[in-house]
Amino acid sequence: MAEETGNQRYYRAPCPGCGAPVEFRSAQSTHAVCPYCQSTVVRQGETLARTGKMAELFDDFSPLQLFATGRIQDKPFTLIGRLQYTYPGGRWTEWIAALDDERTAILSEDNGAYVFALPFDLQRTAPPPVDLRVGATSAFAGQSYTVTSNEQVALTSAQGELPHLPDLGRPFAMVELRNDKGLVLSIDYGTAQPSAYLGRSVQLDDLKLTGLRDESAKDEKGRSFNCPNCGSPVSVNLADSKSITCGNCHSIIDLSQGIGGELKHATQDEPVRPLIALGTMGQLQGAQWQVVGFQHRMGVEPGDDEHFGWDEYLLYNQKRGFSFLVDAEDGWSMVKPTTGAPVMAENGSTATYLSKSYQQQYAYNAETTYVAGEFYWQVERGQKTFNRDFASGPALLSMERSANELTWSSGIKLDSGVVATAFKLDAKKDMFKRGDALPVSAASGMGCGTIIIIIVVIIILLIILSTCSGRSSSGYRSSGGSYGGYSSGGGHK
Repeated sequence: MAEETGNQRYYRAPCPGCGAPVEFRSAQSTHAVCPYCQSTVVRQGETLARTGKMAELFDDFSPLQLFATGRIQDKPFTLIGRLQYTYPGGRWTEWIAALDDERTAILSEDNGAYVFALPFDLQRTAPPPVDLRVGATSAFAGQSYTVTSNEQVALTSAQGELPHLPDLGRPFAMVELRNDKGLVLSIDYGTAQPSAYLGRSVQLDDLKLTGLRDESAKDEKGRSFNCPNCGSPVSVNLADSKSITCGNCHSIIDLSQGIGGELKHATQDEPVRPLIALGTMGQLQGAQWQVVGFQHRMGVEPGDDEHFGWDEYLLYNQKRGFSFLVDAEDGWSMVKPTTGAPVMAENGSTATYLSKSYQQQYAYNAETTYVAGEFYWQVERGQKTFNRDFASGPALLSMERSANELTWSSGIKLDSGVVATAFKLDAKKDMFKRGDALPVSAASGMGCGTIIIIIVVIIILLIILSTCSGRSSSGYRSSGGSYGGYSSGGGHK
């Protein structure tokens, strides 16, 4: 039965499984999931036919829910459907957004980051997925893109209205391409004719959403289990964590198979005490962040034997997802994985992203030596990457290449005092000072003679130190974000 509410027509019919009303608000929707009995139904003229039963959704603690409304480019939309996918590296959610002109868009959600995408005409037949190798470039509609992900994925569960329905649990290819303008192109091979969507990163606040999930409905108790190494209780608070450390014995516990699976662990000696404690809340860049993870990493330039170290804090905000607060000898910075894929010169000397050019500062091999807390990727002690750090004034861009992926992060330098104040640690402000707050500012009250003497002393000390061998530097750089790939990029995986 077709009904009309204001200017919006919708279709309602009884579910063939339980008789409860099932509504179709979009003319583009061919399938729906009954909210009462989870039957999957398909529209056949004026009736509904039952095609199976949908698996229950996993609770991802998302602030989004069905029938939330918002605006994109000043045009209204309503969230009418939800798809949850899994792939070897994890899982992500896509929300079907009905626009008033009866088009449907996708709001993709992954680890708190979001991409809003519209249907896209490739203007040519989609190439076979095997031809789109990760790292290769390809052109569509006059734009050049880099292939950043090519995965076999499967639909795990669904809710609400759907434009099409892949077979539940059947693997199919999903390819994601990105470019230096921040665009994300996704090609879905789950149907006979591959479909494509083109979008870019969005902030939930910019979408002016109403009808969001009540935060009080979230289960704050988390999930608990006993450490497989020492037996101490461990609580998991993030919905999709892949790794966590035991607060008692500091073992790294692999959660990639779920708490019900076999819990593998790796012991860690010589625990590192972070300057900012896990669980601490801080106000940075207009948002409230919680420290949920910590890494200590070491780096060395190719052909060199002097190592340097730095710390990375994994920060989480429900609407902004994950960011990294980096503590290096040359200062503090805050970065997050980019939505797009910067273009790097062949010799690595420069990189361009969002029309800004960055100069390479450092190139080095990096290794994770200690971790604590919770992580949305499967972190391991000893993980290795090759990094390049770029800068343009205070703006930073970093690249990390591992065996299986190439990731980029962008961000900005932060004053050490700002970081201390953000986490209410002003009493320890002196402990936050780094290379960005060294003698230049203090020299304003000194005479020229004093400054010259200091410079001569420093030169002598450097000559003495250069004669020493086998010593490790405490570290002087990395603007880079952490290993973890595009997991917080918000698009298809």
